[in-house]
Amino acid sequence: MARLDRVKNLTGLVELYGKNPRLQELVNLVVVCGDHGNPSKDKEEQAEFKKMFDLIEQYNLNGHVRWISAQMNRVRNAELYRYICDTKGAFVQPAFYEAFGLTVIEAMTCGLPTFATAYGGPAEIIVNGVSGYHIDPYQGDKASALLVEFFEKCQVDPSHWTKISQGGLQRIEENTPGSFTLRG
Repeated sequence: MARLDRVKNLTGLVELYGKNPRLQELVNLVVVCGDHGNPSKDKEEQAEFKKMFDLIEQYNLNGHVRWISAQMNRVRNAELYRYICDTKGAFVQPAFYEAFGLTVIEAMTCGLPTFATAYGGPAEIIVNGVSGYHIDPYQGDKASALLVEFFEKCQVDPSHWTKISQGGLQRIEENTPGSFTLRG
């Protein structure tokens, strides 16, 4: 749900996924970023596009990764969140830093268990282990291990997915738009 630039670290998400065969066994990865129809003139974005394609090839992720262009239509965005939620997936926001974290709030509002950067706004939005999980984008191995742990636990105890989903919904419900108060 983002522009494909380095700070969003979406190529880092693909890399941590590619390096973890167990995570690939448990779930597929849907990445929503960039604009496939309009080649960017931005050098950083061009480099990230190349890196994304290279990582998919390097880790042989065809069939495991679906890369969709960023959506500008709010209804379509909501449908993507709901589809992932309906299939008992999760939302991962791996940015190196995120000032606020609108996509985190959107995902949690749809009931998606959310894993988001520990740097910036998402760290205040999510109560770690209750309404989602904090991840360190600089430690991809730990982030992928946390994802594996979550999805393995959900296989053994499907109510765990619901518990985190409900925790995220409750966190959003407690904080109305325009007066979102952050507390841990």
